[in-house]
Amino acid sequence: MARTYARTGAAATRGSRRAERRAHADYTGGVYGSLLAASVVIGAGSLGSFPRVELVLLLLLTGVVFWVAHVHAQLFGALLAQRAPDRRAVWHACRDEWPIVKAAVPPSAAVAVSPLLGLDVRGALWLALAVAVAGQVGWSVAAARRAGASPRLMAATASVNLLLGLLIVSFKIALTH
Repeated sequence: MARTYARTGAAATRGSRRAERRAHADYTGGVYGSLLAASVVIGAGSLGSFPRVELVLLLLLTGVVFWVAHVHAQLFGALLAQRAPDRRAVWHACRDEWPIVKAAVPPSAAVAVSPLLGLDVRGALWLALAVAVAGQVGWSVAAARRAGASPRLMAATASVNLLLGLLIVSFKIALTH
């Protein structure tokens, strides 16, 4: 019985830590990662023999590279000024910046399933761009909601992020015409 209680207590502690992390979640990486994914899509002008595979890899690998860059900047740009980073600081920086990579997954998945939707490569690019912009708007609204923003402020953040997304879409149109 004591063992069961100990496991339950440990699980409860882990659960409360997860709930606390969720309560203090920072959506910056998600908004930034979605914006980054949209930028990757508009920059993917010439793809080779396997354009969908190349775009999926480009999206995911760009997310990973920027994640590493952000972790490095967080650890050595800000943290090092205060103290030498330890294993725990490295773990926290990696976890905190992970939404940059997560934000690349939905546009990548959209590209991967685009043949099932009957889309050609151009259609897959547009679908990925739409998914990235929707992610950007969604992450920003989630952040505003988590912060306790009023409905008006949530609508404003959604509008600003949608305008940023439409600006990216206009770049895509300008680059392809």
